[in-house]
Amino acid sequence: MESTGKDVRVEISSSLDIVTARQEARALAQTLGFEGSELTLIAAAISEIARNIVDFARRGEIILGGIQKGPRRGIQIVARDQGPGIPNLAKAMQYGYSTRRRAGAGLPGAKWLMDEFNIQSNVGKGTTVTMKKWAEQLGQTE
Repeated sequence: MESTGKDVRVEISSSLDIVTARQEARALAQTLGFEGSELTLIAAAISEIARNIVDFARRGEIILGGIQKGPRRGIQIVARDQGPGIPNLAKAMQYGYSTRRRAGAGLPGAKWLMDEFNIQSNVGKGTTVTMKKWAEQLGQTE
C-alpha cells in the first residue's frame, strides 16, 4: 500500500477543530473518488474520533492521507493523542457503552462506518486510531 500524496494534519483541541477535520477529509475524499453517502460516513467517523480527543485527551491531531493498493484508492485517517488512554479497550469497543451521557456511536460506531479500523491505547500515554475507507471502483469486480 502506498500514499497518494501529501498528508493533511489538523490539530484537534476544540469543536471548531472537529469541523475543520471533517471539511478537510471531505475535500480530500472527493479528490480520491468518494461520492455522496461515502463522504458522510467518513465525516461521521471523524466526528466520533475527534470528539473523543476533545473530551478525554483535550488535544491531539488527525492526519488525513490518500492511499492506494493496486487499483483501489482510499483515505486513511490517523487520530492520535497523548491523553489518559483507555483502561478497558474491549469495553470501550462494545456497542452501547459510553462514558459520556450523550448520543453518539463512539468508537464502535466509527469502526462500523469505516472499512478498516485499528486502535492502540496505553494508559497514561495516549491513543492512536487508524481508519481506512476504500472508494467504490466503478466497472471493477472484486
